[in-house]
Amino acid sequence: MDITRPLPLLGGLSPERFMRRHWQKKPLLVRGAMPGALPPVPRARLFDLAAAEDVESRLVQHDAKRGWQLRHGPFARRALPPLSRPGWTLLVQGVDLHDEAAHALLAPFAFLPAARLDDVMISYASDGGGVGPHFDSYDVFLLQVSGRRRWSWGRQKDLALRPGLPLKVLEHFEPEDTQVLEPGDMLYLPPRYAHDGVAVGGDCMTCSIGLRAATDAELAADLLARLADAAGDEADGGRRYADPAQAAVEATGAVPEALQRFARDAVRRLLAADADIDRALGESLTEPKPNVWFEGAAAPAPLRGVRLDRRTRMLHDARHVFINGESFRAAGRDARLMRQLADRRRLGAAELRLASEEAQALLADWCEAGWLHGE
Repeated sequence: MDITRPLPLLGGLSPERFMRRHWQKKPLLVRGAMPGALPPVPRARLFDLAAAEDVESRLVQHDAKRGWQLRHGPFARRALPPLSRPGWTLLVQGVDLHDEAAHALLAPFAFLPAARLDDVMISYASDGGGVGPHFDSYDVFLLQVSGRRRWSWGRQKDLALRPGLPLKVLEHFEPEDTQVLEPGDMLYLPPRYAHDGVAVGGDCMTCSIGLRAATDAELAADLLARLADAAGDEADGGRRYADPAQAAVEATGAVPEALQRFARDAVRRLLAADADIDRALGESLTEPKPNVWFEGAAAPAPLRGVRLDRRTRMLHDARHVFINGESFRAAGRDARLMRQLADRRRLGAAELRLASEEAQALLADWCEAGWLHGE
């Protein structure tokens, strides 16, 4: 992608300028970001997904009598309110994992690191439906694809939540701007910008392109677990604590200093090599979500082209390529091809002819695992 070229998606800004001016700094409303935008899945298909066991879905309802209500799916169609009833919203997470058209919505955002792109959530709302004023801890692009939604947003300091509710609804919402979005319009909001979206007239569908943003504690816990597992897989199984010089003690409850030194050294040993941390990070970032599985198939022979399955996560760094939680050392021409596959999500016949026999065999293995498909 040419990051210096102005894009209608970004209101005539180039990706380079958008990242400099708006990314994690201030909102951007773009009229006609995707002219002629249509729902990537029809309403009936969205309702079918909400009924599936492997799809995360939520139903939010609000009225003056019962207040806010939240239920988690799966939902049989008869469990959803009538379309004519106002004030309800169905949210279906990770639609891009189940539908190619929804997955294609991520492609225009390739100016962002794939490691940060999370998923496409679709919300369907009847007239007046919404989830209340709230804030997210991550960036989000809100693309209107059907009907109309009135968005209010602002950067407020008071992020206190209303107590006793099943949703995180702000106690005091003070918007700075309010606009009605039509199909094709898009609103970008940085993290922690308060916002509230309310459907106007019903049959409203909004696609949320969300970004991943783990906390340092979450990321550290995952990486430490991976590093510890890798160390335990080594031939000697790791060092085991021993204390042949331990003397008899009077204070049996005191932690031995030798054990404290052993523990500190064990953690430092895990963190000693940056390359090991980088490898663990790549594996973590490409780990499929718990509800993802792949259907394998025999690889065509010869391979004339390959494309990644929409559920596959593939990244790379200077030493490795990472795919679906696994890492592979890469160098030379094969490494360049694998990085191209991660960046563009496909390789053509001319490019595959440049791959070594070992690389082609690896690609065939990934086809058989269902991680990519022959063309």
